[in-house]
Amino acid sequence: MTENSHEHANVIAPPPLIYGVSLLVGLLLQWASPRPLLARTTGRVVGLTFIITGFLTGLTAALTMRRANTSLRPDTPTTAIVDTGPFRYTRNPIYLGFTLMYTGVACFANALWPIVILPFVLAVMQRGVIEREEQYLTRKFGLLYTQYQTRVRRWL
Repeated sequence: MTENSHEHANVIAPPPLIYGVSLLVGLLLQWASPRPLLARTTGRVVGLTFIITGFLTGLTAALTMRRANTSLRPDTPTTAIVDTGPFRYTRNPIYLGFTLMYTGVACFANALWPIVILPFVLAVMQRGVIEREEQYLTRKFGLLYTQYQTRVRRWL
């Protein structure tokens, strides 16, 4: 192994892949066994609202990380604790954005199955990504990161 596993969070899979594959599975289940989620018009309005809110949340977080000169990718070393922008309110604004967009697509498509799968997605994210990132950041930044953890909630 050429790369030291202590130099990054060693997550189980890229978060966009976790959300994307899960959403695809949910939509395929919806196609095979349709289960409506909301009234059509309500689903479209709620869905678009969630998609836009999630996209803007994730975009703002990504731009904040870029300004701090640290990587967005959990498989590369982190160079800074980012505690500005949306990181003042949640330690995981990009994952919050993914969750909002995932939920928005499910609502827009009037698809119950992706919502049924969502708790599993969040459990995988928690155990396979977030906890590993937090362990890595604690090892790397120590007290600086643990102080950040006490000030800012994991989700909201």
